[in-house]
Amino acid sequence: MEVIKTSIEGVLLIKPQIFGDSRGWFYETYNEERYRAAGITEKFVQDNQSFSQKNVVRGLHFQKPPFAQAKLVSVIAGAVLDVAIDLRSGSNTYGKYVSALLTANNHHQLFIPQGFAHGFSVLEDNTIFSYKCSNFWNKESEGNIIFNDPDIAIDWQVENPITSEKDQQGPTLREFITPF
Repeated sequence: MEVIKTSIEGVLLIKPQIFGDSRGWFYETYNEERYRAAGITEKFVQDNQSFSQKNVVRGLHFQKPPFAQAKLVSVIAGAVLDVAIDLRSGSNTYGKYVSALLTANNHHQLFIPQGFAHGFSVLEDNTIFSYKCSNFWNKESEGNIIFNDPDIAIDWQVENPITSEKDQQGPTLREFITPF
């Protein structure tokens, strides 16, 4: 597998090795030894999937300590623009984001450490998004940043985003006090 460091320390783009032939393809979606060698040392305790139609935007979500989560995300069907925003106090890239195109065809994964808000926009109908989490979800520890914060200025690559009420009401980065 190829591991690419992004412009924000700790966020990694992973391009797994695909083994294909006339029957189809195979690849490892996770191998603890290989990921540990790449610097991903978190123990993943929960796997989640979501199903969405084109133009849905989910995020920007995080879990506050002590339930903060690192995530390893990928797409099983369809395509997303995946986004991670640095919320770590004292970080040189606080408030900055990285994005990656994750598709069922490219098989790329994004590793997002604790201390980041995460979200994605759905670029194709019938998209299935998968993520491994390093901690269990906890309702009282939920947090979010509003998805269309003008100071962050994410180009979600969708014209009319479909969002939840919660995602429309989050604080802006300027209003946010980081717990990380």
